[in-house]
Amino acid sequence: MIRSTDRILTMHAGTLPRPADMRELVMAKSRGEAIDEAAFTKDLQRVIGENVKKQIETGIDSVNDGELSKSSFSNYMKERLGGLETRDADPNAPRMGAIGGRDLTAFAEYFEAGANRSGAATGQNRIGQTVCTGPITYIGQQDLQADIDNFNVGLKGSQPNETFLPAITPGTVEHWLKNEYYKTAEEFLFAVADALAIEYKAIVNAGFLLQIDDPDLPDAWQIHPDMTVPEYRKFAQLRVDALNHALKDIPEESIRFHTCWGSYHGPHQFDIPLADIVDIILNVKAVGYSIEASNPRHDHEWTVWKDAKLPDGKVLIPGVIGHSNDFIEHPELVAQRLVRYANIVGKENVMAGTDCGIGSRVGHAQICWAKFQAMSEGAAIASKELWG
Repeated sequence: MIRSTDRILTMHAGTLPRPADMRELVMAKSRGEAIDEAAFTKDLQRVIGENVKKQIETGIDSVNDGELSKSSFSNYMKERLGGLETRDADPNAPRMGAIGGRDLTAFAEYFEAGANRSGAATGQNRIGQTVCTGPITYIGQQDLQADIDNFNVGLKGSQPNETFLPAITPGTVEHWLKNEYYKTAEEFLFAVADALAIEYKAIVNAGFLLQIDDPDLPDAWQIHPDMTVPEYRKFAQLRVDALNHALKDIPEESIRFHTCWGSYHGPHQFDIPLADIVDIILNVKAVGYSIEASNPRHDHEWTVWKDAKLPDGKVLIPGVIGHSNDFIEHPELVAQRLVRYANIVGKENVMAGTDCGIGSRVGHAQICWAKFQAMSEGAAIASKELWG
């Protein structure tokens, strides 16, 4: 993984803008509808190439394919894991996987009024329930190789400082699945881990940094509102153990970890504090830790790092621009945030990052690129202050 040896480097969490017609094709493909695959691939490679260049132009050092081929975490999981079946949605069935679960109780009128229409936040499933009914296997080799090939085509003519591809965790997969096959949650999690390990290894073997996306680690606290903090810490550590099992054959230097409190727009009043789980986050086998840090619910948590020691050789990547609104952060604010962290953990151990995926959550592509530009300008200001 690249390091901030003489300036603050920049990265983003993954999602980038895509044209509306491309999104429709991705959704159609995920529903199993027939599309013109050759034309789709050609268009996908073109947009990836444009986005690679745009990332570099706006000052992003660590670039990716924008996750353009993936319609959602849940669909991505269904397309790449075997042993699953999807059943028709039951409107009377209990809600599963509500990442805004604790907020749902306190702000019931807000959610009932439709102010937040995210099925993920409310646990609503408008399409169907995916159920594990047999041994979990990895069946995504073809789709994964297509992602790798398309990214390589999109990179032609560009020379970014670093390239990465994201993949999700066993705990995040568990969010969207009902297990009817494995006897215990631990057995189920480690079976998912064994399957995902195939994807993780393939990404690293292709020459890319592996970014592990794990909203599960903080946001499952909302999904399980009856848990106490000690109970939740035990719950979260098991899921980190499963993740580390999947990563056991991959060099730590090839792994970056990203986590957030769920990307839905909503109150987030009952997010678990970073201080309660920061040591568990640092238990993940990775060299870099990208953590949501700039929105009004978590901006204050930079102080946590005064007590939580970043291990030697590791890199902290606080989110300094957010996905929760369409404001363009001022570069001076970005710089102030970065200098705070640098003064605690050391300037060489900090990169600038985003709270979550920006591309699909800030209203328009123009806002995404403007936020990236503000981040890189802020990183330059911070670098001048820190290095002189």
